[in-house]
Amino acid sequence: MEEEDIVDDQQFEALLTFTSEVQEAIEQVLPSNDPLDRPDFNPVDYINTLFPTEQSLANIDDVVGKIRQKIWRLDDEIRAVVRGQTNVGEEGREALVEAQRAIQDLFTKIRDIKDKAEKSEEMVKEITRDIKQLDHAKRHLTASITTLNHLHMLVGGVDSLTSLTRRRQYGEVCNLLQGVLNVLEHFDKYLSIPQIRQLADRVKQIQSELGSQIIADFEEAFQGAGAKYGPSNQKQLHDACYVVSILDPKVKRDLLTWFVKLQLSEYLVLFAEDQDVAWLDKIDRRYAWIKRTLVDFEEKFGHLFPPSWEVSERICVEFCEITRRELAKIMSKRSVEIDVKLLLFAIQRTTNFEALISKRFTGITMQEGLAKSVTVTPTPPPPPVPPSTNPFEQENSKNPFENQGIVETASVAVEEMKTSRSQTTPFTGIISKCFEPFLNIYIESQDRNLSELILRFLEDLRQHGPLRVDGEEGSNVLPSCADLFVFYKQCMVQCSQLSTGRPLLDLTRTFQKYLKEYANRVLLANLPKLSRESGGLTSASGLIQSILKEGEASKLSEEEQWRVCSLLATAEYCMDTTSQLEEKLREKVDSSLRSSIDLTAEQDMFHNVISNCIQLLVQDLETACEPALIAMTKMPWATIEAVGDQSGYVTAITGHLKQNIPVIRDNLLSSRKYFTQFCVKFANSFIPKFIHTLFKCKPGSTVAAEQLLLDTHSLKTVLLELPSLGSQVVRKAPASFTKIVVKGMTKAEMILKVVMSPHDPPQAFVDNFIRLLTDADVTEFQRVLEMKGLRRAEQSALVEMFRARIPVSAVIGGNTGGTTSSATSALNQVTSPEPESSRIRKLEKLIKKRL
Repeated sequence: MEEEDIVDDQQFEALLTFTSEVQEAIEQVLPSNDPLDRPDFNPVDYINTLFPTEQSLANIDDVVGKIRQKIWRLDDEIRAVVRGQTNVGEEGREALVEAQRAIQDLFTKIRDIKDKAEKSEEMVKEITRDIKQLDHAKRHLTASITTLNHLHMLVGGVDSLTSLTRRRQYGEVCNLLQGVLNVLEHFDKYLSIPQIRQLADRVKQIQSELGSQIIADFEEAFQGAGAKYGPSNQKQLHDACYVVSILDPKVKRDLLTWFVKLQLSEYLVLFAEDQDVAWLDKIDRRYAWIKRTLVDFEEKFGHLFPPSWEVSERICVEFCEITRRELAKIMSKRSVEIDVKLLLFAIQRTTNFEALISKRFTGITMQEGLAKSVTVTPTPPPPPVPPSTNPFEQENSKNPFENQGIVETASVAVEEMKTSRSQTTPFTGIISKCFEPFLNIYIESQDRNLSELILRFLEDLRQHGPLRVDGEEGSNVLPSCADLFVFYKQCMVQCSQLSTGRPLLDLTRTFQKYLKEYANRVLLANLPKLSRESGGLTSASGLIQSILKEGEASKLSEEEQWRVCSLLATAEYCMDTTSQLEEKLREKVDSSLRSSIDLTAEQDMFHNVISNCIQLLVQDLETACEPALIAMTKMPWATIEAVGDQSGYVTAITGHLKQNIPVIRDNLLSSRKYFTQFCVKFANSFIPKFIHTLFKCKPGSTVAAEQLLLDTHSLKTVLLELPSLGSQVVRKAPASFTKIVVKGMTKAEMILKVVMSPHDPPQAFVDNFIRLLTDADVTEFQRVLEMKGLRRAEQSALVEMFRARIPVSAVIGGNTGGTTSSATSALNQVTSPEPESSRIRKLEKLIKKRL
């Protein structure tokens, strides 16, 4: 029985479990906050809610009573709903029958309305039948009368046109012909009728006759016996032009082509290629001739043609086409006679003429598909160009491309071209494009000018050296580089006004050639050479004394250091300006050639000059410090009995740094980032050399090692202040530089602290070394042992022990800090005799006291 009850409960629970869609529908219809209505109802949680504590069980009878009352109420509601559903089916059937009855009545009414509408329509058709017939008759009669009137007008018009054409009364022909053509359009759908077809063919024949007749009249008027006195029938020719406007466009084209050639026939004879005036040096005469011709035409024959024909512009355009072809032909035959001055003279005069005609004419005859109009609206000026952020376009910019320099060849010609081509018109380049194949002469001329300019720069440097100007930031840039880029700017402007195609690309290659020349011959070749003195001093005391003598250790004079910094600043200026030059060239050149302009190699070349300058300054400073490092190795470390002030070699190194760093920093004031690079490179080079020298020292005693540690810490302090050494304004050193100095000099301090620690017991010494010098190898370990002065047998045993510990060193020293404080802490943790630890602490106190 219990199993059956469990099964019944499970089935009942399954019946009460609804899908999520059904549950959502129930919550929308019957919203409830009662926990008993929730689908995830948990009886245990509900009971715990009712009786949270043992004391609440005292009210269990009241709670049970309330639940029973709720159950009875729900049973009553369910019972009422079930009883109510017994009558729902019967009521539904009655409602369905009633709806069907209503639909049947509605269908009957709709059918009656449709029958009545059909009867009404038949009645209306019967009433209006006669009216429609009358309306159709009227429309057909009107169309017939209109067609007969058009036919009458067409027949009369054709007869009148024939008569007027024969009498050359073009004024009457113009108006009548347009009317006949308009009437003939109404008969397009009747062209299948023979009589209509004959009339249409007759109209076409009259049009053809008119075209031939008018052209013949013009030829007779301008080429006949009395042509030299001017046409006597100007009124007739004037009317004929308006007739031509109505005829086939081919007639107008043929007439204008003939007339334009007639006007330019004299030009072809006067300026034939075998005539002296045809050469470039007399190119002005060509343009003077066309000006006179156009003035004469306007005065004598301008009124003959309609203004919309723009005959003057057509004559000018044809003149430009002929001139371009003739100039190209004669320049090809006599190319050896062309020099750059003659070429630019011809280009100047040509572009001036193009600018003149672009102001006089609109270029409407050169634009295809332009609608006909009697008055031509002038082309509106282009919108104002917004101010550019490109440094090449800014006034008062340091970019030399905006400085007004003087180009030695034909600068006036191209400056006029800039004005003439400030607004692009159809006449821009209509003649001057013939000079483009010969612009190699211009490029070669600029090549020679640049070669002479480089030679002049070299001569100025040889005679006067770099000109030094005080007080202005960036004044240590050589003036010659600004002159070079001013010349480049003028050349670029000239060539871009002549052509933005291949010639500009060829000029770019010339620019690249002389950028390399400038970098190699002017910058690199003028870097001072470091001369190493041969021989050395025999005693340490004598060496230190020589170091302390001011001015003998530096291999470059202050003037030579200034020259190196000047060449560095010049190379930086050239590198930045070359990048801007590349952008400007890409803006001006044709879009198809932009990818061919690449000055990256030249920028890299100037960057290489900068690197050489920095390396030279670093090498010079290292050379100045080398005697001090040599003196460091030759000092009698074994005889030192007490720790004193810093040694003489540290003072010498500090003195050289204080002497040279301010000079370099002041000369690189406008190139701050490269001064930082110089400091970083010096630190990267000097610190390993110092550590290498440190290994050569043999302290022998703990006191000597303490002195070395004191010297190392003093040198570390000076190096950390290197960027602002000797400056009144103290700036925080760059983080990258500080990191390099701290890491390198801390390693030197750790080496000395290992040297100071006892080697017995051996295991503790090896552990101490591994903790303090996490990245050291066997070679450095052996050098430390040599600094301690151990015997070979002792070194071998310790080296073998270190090699056995190397795989574990990464685990032991992985978290070892790189600073002096962390290393000192590690040293204090090493198991060492008390006296040694106290000596190290005493040394640290002495260092802090000095600081």
